[in-house]
Amino acid sequence: MRLIVGLGNPGAKYSRNRHSIGFLAVDAIHEHNAGFSPWRGRFHAEVSEGLLAGEKVLLMKPQTFMNDSGRAVGEAARFFKISPADVLVLYDELDLVPGKVRVKTGGGSGGHNGIRSIDAHLGKDYVRVRLGIGHPGHKDRVIGYVLGDFAKVDADWLDPLLDGIGREAALLAGGREAEFCNRMHRVLNPADDGSAKTGKKTTPAAVDAHARPPAAAAAPLAGEQKKGGALADQLARMFGKKDHS
Repeated sequence: MRLIVGLGNPGAKYSRNRHSIGFLAVDAIHEHNAGFSPWRGRFHAEVSEGLLAGEKVLLMKPQTFMNDSGRAVGEAARFFKISPADVLVLYDELDLVPGKVRVKTGGGSGGHNGIRSIDAHLGKDYVRVRLGIGHPGHKDRVIGYVLGDFAKVDADWLDPLLDGIGREAALLAGGREAEFCNRMHRVLNPADDGSAKTGKKTTPAAVDAHARPPAAAAAPLAGEQKKGGALADQLARMFGKKDHS
């Protein structure tokens, strides 16, 4: 059995936040793959069971706030006896340009408190699917940026990204991460096919793929730094100048 987790903050207020792109990605998997059960509450999360690539899969959206995501992941992994190697976590990454996708096993948290929480409950040897959202340009703007909603212009890369994740999720479930990233590269860069004319491969062989969003895609919305309310204030008090909430 594989556990596929999307990270985000619960509630309608945060549903379109950049920080909740993991929720959006897991929703896309649920939407594009028939046979998954309706979402239901369990393990302090919303979960759905189904099959991908012939493998039984539990989709999960932790309903704790981001900083406590590991509680839900750890409980489910222990209950079903799922090893860390069979856990995949999809989440926002400030240090990747919008639409870029990278997959790796293990590593550090990169300042992401949801990943730090999962590390504490599960260890570090799980698969991390990093979804680029870009950086606002200065660390003082990070909290407002990640807790801000995606802008309309972001749909140019966000919609095909989520659609591609939903349609190609069976590759992730089947342990074919490099092929997943290559497929995502083609989905996000349909005009980038230099191989036909030059004979050279344009898709990197590494487990890496990225889109080319418009330059404005990473720009924060007007007044965005005021967004986030009590959660943003709490995060700022708890974590100060950290790059991620």
